[in-house]
Amino acid sequence: MEELLSWRTEAWHPLTVHFPVALLLFGTLAKLLAVLVKPQPAAFWHRMGAYLLYAGTAGAWLSIYTGDLADGIVSRNLCDPTVLKRHELAAYNLAYLFTAASVLDLSFALAWVQKYKKLLAVVVVLLMLAGSAYLAYTGHLGARLVYEQAGGVQVPPADCAGF
Repeated sequence: MEELLSWRTEAWHPLTVHFPVALLLFGTLAKLLAVLVKPQPAAFWHRMGAYLLYAGTAGAWLSIYTGDLADGIVSRNLCDPTVLKRHELAAYNLAYLFTAASVLDLSFALAWVQKYKKLLAVVVVLLMLAGSAYLAYTGHLGARLVYEQAGGVQVPPADCAGF
C-alpha cells in the first residue's frame, strides 16, 4: 500500500481514465440499442445503459480531478502546452454532455416525463453520442501529450542507470 501512496501525482490520471472511457462508450451503445430495439429487450438495454452512464460520468469527473492534479507537473515540460489546454477543455465538454445525459435519464422516473419518454430517450442518446465524439477527441489529445511530448513520462537516462 505504501508503494501506491508514493506514486507520482501525475500517475493517478492514467489510472482513473480508462474505466470511464469503456463505461461511457458501452453505455452509449446500450442506450442506442434501447432506442432501436423492440420494447421488451429495450428495457434491459435502457437499464444497463443507465448504470454504465452513471458510473462512467462519475468516473469522468474523477478523471478530470486527477488530470487537474497532474496539470501543474506535466505542463512544465511540454513543448506545446496548447494541446494540454485543448485536452482539458474537451474533457470538460464530454463530462458536461454525459452529466446532462445522466440528469435527463434520471428524470425518466418523474411522472410528468412519461409522455415525453421516447423523445427524452432520443435526446439522451444524442447527448451520449456527442459525448462519445468528445471522448475520442480527448483521448486523441491525451495520446498526443504522452507519445509526442512525453507528458507525465519519466524519461530514464541514456545509460539506464538506476534500473
